[in-house]
Amino acid sequence: MNKKIEGIKKFWKKFWFMLWKDDSLKGWIFSIIFLFVFIKFIFFPILGLVTGTALPLAIVESCSMHHAGTIFSNYNNWWERHEEKYEALNIIKKDFQGGLFNKFRRGFTKGDILLLIKAKPEKLKIGDIIAFNSGTRNIPVIHRIINIKEKDGELTFTTIGDNNAQSLTSSNNVFGVDERKIKSEQLVGKAVLRIVPYLGWGKLVFFEHLKPKSERGICKEN
Repeated sequence: MNKKIEGIKKFWKKFWFMLWKDDSLKGWIFSIIFLFVFIKFIFFPILGLVTGTALPLAIVESCSMHHAGTIFSNYNNWWERHEEKYEALNIIKKDFQGGLFNKFRRGFTKGDILLLIKAKPEKLKIGDIIAFNSGTRNIPVIHRIINIKEKDGELTFTTIGDNNAQSLTSSNNVFGVDERKIKSEQLVGKAVLRIVPYLGWGKLVFFEHLKPKSERGICKEN
């Protein structure tokens, strides 16, 4: 029994040394592999259980929700540039400042990391930010709800990007995304917090060359 305990102690001592104290190439490789396994198979599954969604953390991969200045954006200037678009949707500045659009009213931008929770269709409101599967690409779209309809007990949602001139349709974007009739089964999650600005660029930089030229690089407000 004592030998088993001593063996366990030696194992964990060696494991801890390789993970945190070994500065050799072997130690670095071991640490990277361990962190990858921990994040993918332990951290994310646990976070998914807590948040109720299979995608608890999402990296923003487009400029569709970008505001000039991002977290330091001037809201009044932004509204003046987009006022016509929202008035056509019967959304006024007071709505955007108040309860409907209070969260993320400065938007977010490419490379930001967002925290998502389960999106319960019956509890979603106009102004909420949702992530949904487009059906034509593996990357969920993350946009703001501007309309909710109910027919025969089924809810459908319409969204728009704060930095887009109109809702995406199958004809006005290269991916064929249509966000005018989002069904409940397409919902991936609801954004509740911008955790870290820009950190997601550490991943995005490796995939920028695969995107259409119009979607590459840093964001600018339209």
